[in-house]
Amino acid sequence: MARTASHETLTVWLRTAARLLHADGVVTLIWRADGLGDVLAALANDFGAIAVLPVHPKPGASAIRVLVRATKGSRAPLALLPGFLLADADGKPTAVAEAILRNGEALSLTGN
Repeated sequence: MARTASHETLTVWLRTAARLLHADGVVTLIWRADGLGDVLAALANDFGAIAVLPVHPKPGASAIRVLVRATKGSRAPLALLPGFLLADADGKPTAVAEAILRNGEALSLTGN
């Protein structure tokens, strides 16, 4: 869906999440990096404590995706986290990417 969903789909999906979640409930999504503005706009009315993790394919490349975590009803400010690098300069997966994608390690999106 992150490759094909429209701004309208995103808005409806996040409005529905806001309706279904309890206060302090959390929504997490992955989206195209070039659509981050749409994500932030769709979250603005109901969510705060937004943490954005850019996902970079290799060193020096622009982010291709963003992971976004937000809390319903929070007034905490937005946090832009250090980027997550998928591969090194040789195209091999980074140790952190391997640990998360292959070994099930946790990926923190809390901004702490």
